[in-house]
Amino acid sequence: MVINGEDTAPGTALLIAAAPAGKSCLIDATSVLPTLAAVPPGILTGTTAATLVELADPTDPQTVLTRVRAAAAAPGPLTLYIAGQLHLDHKQHLIHLALARSTPTTLRYTALPWHWLAGELKLRRPGTTTVVTDLVAAPDAWQKLSSEGLVLGYGIRVYGRIIPPPPRRQIAEPAYLKALATAWRSGINPPLAQLHEQAAARSGFPDALFLAIGSTAVDSLTASTAHDPNPPHPAPVPAAAVPAPFPAGTGTAEEDPLPAILAAAHAGRHGEAASLAAMWEGWALRTHGAESAQATHWLEVRADLARLAGDAARSCELWMAAADARLARRQPPDDPAVVGAVDRAHHQWQELHDPQRCLELGPPLVALRLHVPGRRPGAVEALQHRLSQLDGTLPAEA
Repeated sequence: MVINGEDTAPGTALLIAAAPAGKSCLIDATSVLPTLAAVPPGILTGTTAATLVELADPTDPQTVLTRVRAAAAAPGPLTLYIAGQLHLDHKQHLIHLALARSTPTTLRYTALPWHWLAGELKLRRPGTTTVVTDLVAAPDAWQKLSSEGLVLGYGIRVYGRIIPPPPRRQIAEPAYLKALATAWRSGINPPLAQLHEQAAARSGFPDALFLAIGSTAVDSLTASTAHDPNPPHPAPVPAAAVPAPFPAGTGTAEEDPLPAILAAAHAGRHGEAASLAAMWEGWALRTHGAESAQATHWLEVRADLARLAGDAARSCELWMAAADARLARRQPPDDPAVVGAVDRAHHQWQELHDPQRCLELGPPLVALRLHVPGRRPGAVEALQHRLSQLDGTLPAEA
C-alpha cells in the first residue's frame, strides 16, 4: 500500500499527539493536529474512503491501546500519525511514548510502551500498515535509538524523524508532520517515500534521525508474498565480517534488503539501518524460530551494524549472542562461523573505552572464550589479564 490516493479500499487514519505537561514537555505535539485534520482523510490514508480518529494529549495508556487495537482490527489500510516524545524505562530499558501525565518516575504506569504498539500492529497483514512519526527522544532514549533504531515489525512501513532533546527551556515543533500536511493541503500528493524526502529537507534539525522503512525490498516481498503461505526468506549469514547479500537462488535482487541496509549504515543513517535489520530479524523469529539460521543471520547483521555505528559494547553483546545461538544449534566450537563470531565479539570488547562496560561484558566473554578458544593462542589469558587490571583500577565504580 502506497499512500498516493490510488487505493480503493476503505482506510483508517489514527492521529496521536501527546506530550507531558510542565517542565517535562519536549515537543508541542498537539500543534500539528489542526493542520493534519484539515487534510482530507482519504489523502491521509491513500484511499478513496477513510475514517479519521484523533487522540489529543491522552492520559491513560490503556485508552490509547484500546484505540490502536480498534484501528488495527479494521480490514482496510491503516496509517498512524504519531507526534510526541520517547523515554526509556530505566528498570526494563524499554522505549515508551510519554502521555499527558507521564513523569520520569511514573513512566511505566503513565506512558505507552512502544512494544504494546508493535504488538498490535504485527497482527496485521504485511503491507497494509504505515506509521508516520515526528518524535523527540529524551537523552537516554536518544542514546538507545541512535544505535538500535525504532522497531515496529515486518511489513510495516515507517516514515518520519526522531530528534534529540532541544536546548534547555526550548520546546520542539513537529515540523516534519507539518511539512507533510502543508504539502497535502497545497494539492501535492506524490508517493509517501518521495514526500518524506521533501519533508525531511524542510524540517532539518541537527543530528536528526530520519526513518524511511518502506524500501523496494519490503515492497517487492510484500507484493509477492501477500497470498503466499511460504514466502522467500533470508539466507544464513556468510562467514565474512560484513554480512553479504543473499546468495543466488534465494530471490531477485529487489528481494534482498541487505544492500539497502548497508547503504543506509555507510551513509550514516545508523538508526534507519538498525530498524530495518531488527524488522527482518523479527520476521525471521516469527517465521522460523529463535534458533533458526535465518534468525542468527539477522542477529549477526545487527552486530555488524552496531560496529559501523561505533557502538562497540552493543556489537560485542550481539556477536556473543550470535555465537551462543550457533552453539545452541550444535555447531562445534571449532566451526569457522562460531569462531568468527567470538573473535568479533572479542575485538569489539577490546575497542571499548568504558571500563565499567568492559567489566560487565568481560566475564561472559571469558566463559565463551573458554569454550571457543579460537585459532590464536593466549586469547583467554589476555582477556583475564585486562579484566584484572580494570577490576583493580575501579573498586568504587565496580
